[in-house]
Amino acid sequence: MNAEIVLILTLAIILLISPFVSNILKLPVSIVEIVLGSLANAFGLLHNNEMFKILAEVGFLYLMLLAGMEVNLKELLKMGKNLFIKGFLFLIVLYMLSILSIFLFKYSFIFILILPLISIGLMLSIQQEIGKQPWLDLAIKIGVLGELVSILLLTVVSGYFEFGFNKELIRNIGILFGFLMFLTLIFLILRTIFWWYPKLKIYLMPGIDKYFQDVRIAISLFFIMISVMLILHLDMVLGAFIVGVFLTTFFEHNKDLEHKLSPFGFGFLITIFFVHVGSSLKLSLISFALIKDSIILTFLMIGLRIISSFLFFKELKFKNTILFGLSLSMPLTLLIAIATLAHQNHSISDYWFSVFVTTAVLEVIVTMLGVKIINKISKKSL
Repeated sequence: MNAEIVLILTLAIILLISPFVSNILKLPVSIVEIVLGSLANAFGLLHNNEMFKILAEVGFLYLMLLAGMEVNLKELLKMGKNLFIKGFLFLIVLYMLSILSIFLFKYSFIFILILPLISIGLMLSIQQEIGKQPWLDLAIKIGVLGELVSILLLTVVSGYFEFGFNKELIRNIGILFGFLMFLTLIFLILRTIFWWYPKLKIYLMPGIDKYFQDVRIAISLFFIMISVMLILHLDMVLGAFIVGVFLTTFFEHNKDLEHKLSPFGFGFLITIFFVHVGSSLKLSLISFALIKDSIILTFLMIGLRIISSFLFFKELKFKNTILFGLSLSMPLTLLIAIATLAHQNHSISDYWFSVFVTTAVLEVIVTMLGVKIINKISKKSL
């Protein structure tokens, strides 16, 4: 049978069965998709294909768009001054502990980015499991700060991989900060315009219309921003994330927009991305050493976050501090993004790429189980 036909049929089957396998195993569907992609590749059902690769890249950018939609800048700016300061102190402590760990474990420089990564994407799945909790609400707010820092660093590192450590990199970083200052100015201008003309938001993005105008605007901005990032030689991940933040910040009246955009992402494009990640894993590399390194890295990353979380001990007490630290320990998408970027630029070997992907999966499993067990025990003790 033609290889392209096999690829299409395999992707179709994975798209179809992933939710059922996820429900049976009680695991996030993204992990199931990675595992199924890896198994399909091992059996020769997936192969290198330019369209498959392009769809996976668009899927990842779409995922970052949806991640950005979890961030409302207006709400972020309403954070109390003390909480804001503590949030940045948390990140400083986390990065300092990560640098110390790199020296202790003799890891390479790429670990400076990987160990302190924070992403809020899967934290919402915890909320779906156990409901809204004060410690989880705080974790999401601090997680937003952490994710913004992580994405900025990802953009800088992407520039390093593209240009190397030279004048071009310095120029690229200058363009990045100039671009962020320009976006800040745009934010202030738009906030003023929408304050004077509040009906303009509804006109641009009505909640219900037969032409799906809100979806059209969102997708148009998504591709326009990607084009701008390509012109400026900045990482497209940042552009996709910014569009998501913009949509939530200025069009918060349209509560259905995210629900309209999510099905196409999680039902198709994002699934392709995770399957592609799985297909990049080489099961032949799986060994005792790889599993050992993945377990060490998993518990190191979780441990660093829990230790840093004791900055909030006064507000959260012991149990909730542990839960707070655990909930910030699932940087699945960003960890895979940096691992993929480093692997494509030959900064890490196939072995370490497999370690990072395995670690990303293990972190989610350990964190989910940890939160569930601690939450169940605390309920029984009441």
